[in-house]
Amino acid sequence: MSGQGLRQDVFPLSHRLALDLGGCHDVGRPRREGKGLLVSSATSAPGSPGPSPAGRARLADVAALAGVSVGTASKALNGGGRMRPETRRRVLDAVAELGFRPNQHAQSLHTGRSWTVGLMTTDGIGRFSTPVLLGAEDALGAGKISVLLCDTRGDAIREQHHLRNLMDRRVDGIIVTGRRTDPRPPLTGIESIPVVYALSPSTDPDDTSVVSDDRGGARLAVDHLLSTGRTRIAHVTGPEHHAAARDRARYGIEHLDSAGLQLSTGRVHFGEWSEAWGRRAVDAVLRTAPDTDGFFCGNDQIARGVTDELRERGVGVPGDIAVVGYDNWDTMALASRPPLTTIDMNLAEIGRIAALRLLEAIDADEGAPGAHTVSCRLVVREST
Repeated sequence: MSGQGLRQDVFPLSHRLALDLGGCHDVGRPRREGKGLLVSSATSAPGSPGPSPAGRARLADVAALAGVSVGTASKALNGGGRMRPETRRRVLDAVAELGFRPNQHAQSLHTGRSWTVGLMTTDGIGRFSTPVLLGAEDALGAGKISVLLCDTRGDAIREQHHLRNLMDRRVDGIIVTGRRTDPRPPLTGIESIPVVYALSPSTDPDDTSVVSDDRGGARLAVDHLLSTGRTRIAHVTGPEHHAAARDRARYGIEHLDSAGLQLSTGRVHFGEWSEAWGRRAVDAVLRTAPDTDGFFCGNDQIARGVTDELRERGVGVPGDIAVVGYDNWDTMALASRPPLTTIDMNLAEIGRIAALRLLEAIDADEGAPGAHTVSCRLVVREST
């Protein structure tokens, strides 16, 4: 399905995310419970209002279960009116419990909304966009808003093509994400549709962007290495022209400076986001500073290459040298020997916050300009 435009074929979310996302795809909004189970209906709890005799829950049933009026329940579902977040949450929980399905066509005619949101990504392989998408999808309401996923492959012409298609479908808003943290130009020709940028911020400070806190992530990595007694720390990272590489290096150096330390080799080792670069970097680091006792790596691929090379040299990890990665990419972090201590960027939370900001902009017809940061977290495993 590579290269095709907007599609309407409906697959379960887990199947759809495994596809080659060459065009736009309707991700829908199945509800998940537990470990990814899809829930299409629910039975009423004892003593709670049940669905109508015909077997289909009514708005009155939802209102009764949530303890609100029918009018309040309607406003909560339509995204209109002002109410406390807990009230809206009770209504949405009741919708989920009763399996209530509002008439989307009637809602669209009444509100002028399509109940769809576009998610535009440059990350065709889904390494970064999939967690962001899942977080956004979780926040978009219980069976209420569908997501149209578009892969631009980083091509400006393809982006404009998908943007026109999304506009033709009258989406209520757009979330833009990508594989890098570098700022990107804002979308053009979007009229008055709200847009939120996730992970890859907009260069326009008046736009709403939700980004990872690389300063905090670098601090967590350095602090953890220092807490294990490491004082001769090397930093190996990706290409210098990538914002993620520059920022993590700068913030790591700043934190070492505040502790009265400097990098063991006296410089940052910029290279590639690859295991091969991690293996080569070990040789460069240990030739320059053989007393190095810790590696802070710019991503998990580099970190895995570092641990592989250290193991081949007979260097104990973490006994002799501790290693910290970045991204918490399970494919790399858990397959590494030993498994990697790493920094989790909370990509799903970035997606969730981006979706909430978009809903706020849709409901209130105004956004929250500026960059909103999401904290990283340290995941400790055997490499430290």
